[in-house]
Amino acid sequence: MKALKSLTGWASGLMACAVMLSSTASAQNTPQLTDPEIASVAVTANQIDVNYGKIALRKTKNAEARQFAQTMINDHQNIIKQAVALAKKLGVTPKTNAVTQSLLKGEKEETAKLNKLKGEAFAKAYIDNEVAYHEAVINSVKTLLIPETQNAELKDLLVKVSPLLDHHLEMAKMAQAKIK
Repeated sequence: MKALKSLTGWASGLMACAVMLSSTASAQNTPQLTDPEIASVAVTANQIDVNYGKIALRKTKNAEARQFAQTMINDHQNIIKQAVALAKKLGVTPKTNAVTQSLLKGEKEETAKLNKLKGEAFAKAYIDNEVAYHEAVINSVKTLLIPETQNAELKDLLVKVSPLLDHHLEMAKMAQAKIK
């Protein structure tokens, strides 16, 4: 229960930041994030999920958690490759910002919590984190990143990966139901 509360708090914080900025942008009618900053958020968020997946593969024998982790590693590495290739094509260098810093801080805290757990407790915490993380990231992509993106190709990439993120969330919820 304690772990779930911390996950909920972390995810709520990420979503509140989106609301990580979008309400301020709407009020000023100007973007709060530049395209290089959005590229940084996209790459960082995907890399964090790759990192969580690698921890899961290292720490759990739970087949459900391992299968989910491998899917996250494969899919998110593919998204990173696409984002990096697009950034290179556009001559954009991803730029660290408050959103990426918040993501990295959350990753550091969650990694420390996950590393303390073993066995089924780890598998449950990992999947619970994946549900909360995907909910927060999906909300941020839809309410902040896509509306803020100025470059059509970058916006198109974010729009194209949104259904995959939704699918990941559904997969995480199914795994969560199986891991008690």
